[in-house]
Amino acid sequence: MKLIPALLATACLATIAARAEDLTIGPDYADAPETKAKDGVPKGKIVRFTMKSEDSKIYKGIAKGKKGKAPYERKVAVYVPEQLDKKKPAPFLIVQDGGWYTGVVPPVLDNLIEEKRVPAMVAILIDSGGGDAQGSQRGLEYDTVDDVYAEFVEKEVLPRVEKECDLKLTKDPEARATMGGSSGAAAAFTMAWFRPDLYHRVLSYSGTYVNQQWPESRRTPHGAWEYHENLIPRSKPKPLRIWLQVSERDNGHDRDEASLHNWVMANERMAAELKKKEYAYQYVFSKNAGHTDGKVTRQTLPGALEWLWKGYPDTPAATKPAP
Repeated sequence: MKLIPALLATACLATIAARAEDLTIGPDYADAPETKAKDGVPKGKIVRFTMKSEDSKIYKGIAKGKKGKAPYERKVAVYVPEQLDKKKPAPFLIVQDGGWYTGVVPPVLDNLIEEKRVPAMVAILIDSGGGDAQGSQRGLEYDTVDDVYAEFVEKEVLPRVEKECDLKLTKDPEARATMGGSSGAAAAFTMAWFRPDLYHRVLSYSGTYVNQQWPESRRTPHGAWEYHENLIPRSKPKPLRIWLQVSERDNGHDRDEASLHNWVMANERMAAELKKKEYAYQYVFSKNAGHTDGKVTRQTLPGALEWLWKGYPDTPAATKPAP
C-alpha cells in the first residue's frame, strides 16, 4: 500500500485534496501470509448451525416474484479461537454473507490472534436468507436503511450463538465489529449507524451505498445513497471506526450520478463525508480490481482487521490516528 496525493480520477469522480486516510493498492496483488494456516499456530474451532424462517419473529421470508411468505434456511458458522477465555464476555466480529468468508476469516484470525495483533474474538459468519437485490430476502435484510437487521442479529442470532457455543458474548460496542462485502458491507454500516450502542467498528468491501432499498422508504428515498448524500453530512458524528474499500472496476463504475448506482462514486463520497465529519476511517481504492474482488480481500483483510481493532481495549474506536 502507498499513500496517494489524490484518488485516481475517473470520468465520474472529481479529484480531491490529499487525505492521509486514503490509500491505493494494485494493479498487482498477492495473498497476505496471514491468510494461510501456519505450523504451530492454534486453530479455532468452527461451530455450525441452521436457522429456519419459521422460527423467526422478524424475518418470515420473501422472494422475487412470489406472493406471501417464502420459507428459507440460514446457515451460520461460528469461529471460536482456542485462546478465548470463556470466563469473560467475548469480543466478536459479525460477518455478513458468511459463506463467502469461511475460507479466509478463520485462518486470518488464527494468525492475528496468535501474534496479538487483534484480541481473541469470536467470528459469527451469517448467511442471508437468500436471493439478491430488490424483492429478495437478502435485499430486505442488507439494503434496507433502518435498524431491523441489527435487531434480528441481536435478538435471534446472538442468543443462538451463545447457546450452541457455550459462551457469553460481550455487550460492549467497543468490543463488537461488523463486516461484509457489497450489500453485506452496507448492512454492516447500517448496523453501526443506527445502533452505535451495539457496534463501533465497521469493515466494508465494495459497499453498496447506492439506491437498492426495497420497499422504498419516505425517510430514505434514495436508499443507502442517503448515507453520503444526507445522513452523514447532517448528523453529529457517531463513535465509529470505519474501514472501507472500493475497486476501480466496481459495479456501475461507468454509470452517471443520476443512476444512483455507481459504487465507485458512492464509496468515494462516503470517504469524503467521513473525512469532513472527522471520523476515524481508512479508505482503500483498488486498481485493476472488480466488485468484492477476492484477490483484494486476501491481500487486505489482515491489515484491515488490525487497523479496525487498533488500540483496543485502551483507546476508544473512534479515536483518530495521529497525523
